[in-house]
Amino acid sequence: MNTAIETKRIVIEPVTRVEGHGKVTILLDEQSRVWQARLHIVEFRGFERFIQGRPFWEVPVLVQRLCGICPVSHHLAAAKAVDRIVGGEKLTPTAEKIRRLMHHAQFLQSHALHFFHLCSPDFLFGFDADVSIRNVIGVAGKYPELAKQGVLLRKYGQEIIKATAGKKIHGTGAIPGGVNKNLTIAERDAFLKDIGQILNWSLGALKIAKDYTLQHMAELSSFAYFPSNNLSIVRPDGGHDIYDGGLRAKDAEGAIIFDHADNQKYAEYIAEEVKPWSYMKFPFIRPIGPENGWYRVGPLSRVNNCDFFDTPQAEVARVEFKKLTQGKPNHLTMAYHWARMIELVHSAETIERLLHDPDLQGTDLVATGDRRDEAVGIIEAPRGTLFHHYRVNRNDQVTMANLIVSTTNNNEPMNRAVQSVAEKYLSQAPKITEGLLNRIEVAIRAYDPCLSCATHAMGQMPLEVVILDHEGRQVDRKIR
Repeated sequence: MNTAIETKRIVIEPVTRVEGHGKVTILLDEQSRVWQARLHIVEFRGFERFIQGRPFWEVPVLVQRLCGICPVSHHLAAAKAVDRIVGGEKLTPTAEKIRRLMHHAQFLQSHALHFFHLCSPDFLFGFDADVSIRNVIGVAGKYPELAKQGVLLRKYGQEIIKATAGKKIHGTGAIPGGVNKNLTIAERDAFLKDIGQILNWSLGALKIAKDYTLQHMAELSSFAYFPSNNLSIVRPDGGHDIYDGGLRAKDAEGAIIFDHADNQKYAEYIAEEVKPWSYMKFPFIRPIGPENGWYRVGPLSRVNNCDFFDTPQAEVARVEFKKLTQGKPNHLTMAYHWARMIELVHSAETIERLLHDPDLQGTDLVATGDRRDEAVGIIEAPRGTLFHHYRVNRNDQVTMANLIVSTTNNNEPMNRAVQSVAEKYLSQAPKITEGLLNRIEVAIRAYDPCLSCATHAMGQMPLEVVILDHEGRQVDRKIR
């Protein structure tokens, strides 16, 4: 008996206003109901293979070529792994604080880029606005001061990265067991001069994200909404931390699944599933299994998981954020933006605190210890938890590398977001509109995915939307 479902096919390729390239396919049955929706990552990542055979001390510089948006995260995750290989994981105060300053500058510039340049057009003009104005050029034309703030926030973060890593993109500041320079008094004073304005702009962005969420709760409460587990690292005292800590996972109700798990044993807690229609893997919590063990990572998960922020204004914002759900985890996909701006404020506050720390001018930069042949480095990238795992041989060559990047961790949630939005907005739709298709992209964009990191994408693709009937005949086609 033939039970095949007759379908129509809608393709969104590539997804726009994200870093990297992917496509969405939506299959409609003969009644125009959504039968299946998937986010496909169509390019292949080869970093895990082609760094094999390289000297391990090159890895922190090599792997950050995965991405030009969040290279610091890969640089530091790899550096934390090679720290352990040389026995230098107990960094000197100067080395750790320089790295933390570099990392918070990375968060500042990355969160600002995403909020002001990539997602603010959806906030400011609406999901149904014409595509010709729903972009950063449109923002600059109608809200020039806001666009300027986004540019200068990102510039400030990049200048700190340059001062700590040597270059704004693909720096070399972190070396096995430490760093290769401190921060001079002149550099410190230059950054302190502007930090007050940077914090004020960050607080302004937080207000925009918070107000937007609260004012649109009626729509957002059913927009790509679904409960999930959450994963992040936290400090030993449960505080928010983006540089170091143990793994914490909570279920959808906020109950602890595991807490302060040893990063070096991450494979006992996290596994990866492969599916034939995507080059990106599907991680899950091993004790639960792939069907129910998938999880979210990133700003929303970090705010859901942590017990507090150690800077005052970010903590006030976290408490207000948690009130929305009476202290339980928040599962609004669009709440990622609010959580992301809380972290923007936290990074600005932390940068200010670090700049006043005299340890940044210290001269003890490198630690050493007993050699190891295997190590794991875990860090919170702007988009979520990032795993780097390496083995090396006696000739100091990398023999194995496994990278689970933030966007890979969010693979299943992004697919569920696509399915949810497609079911709500595309089923029974009389025709394809830019507004309807943009809602699919808005749901993906909330996760700030970096498809380049997840797959090492190359090349450019046009945006093409095609509808095929169940016999494969083209009935509609749009090209952006």
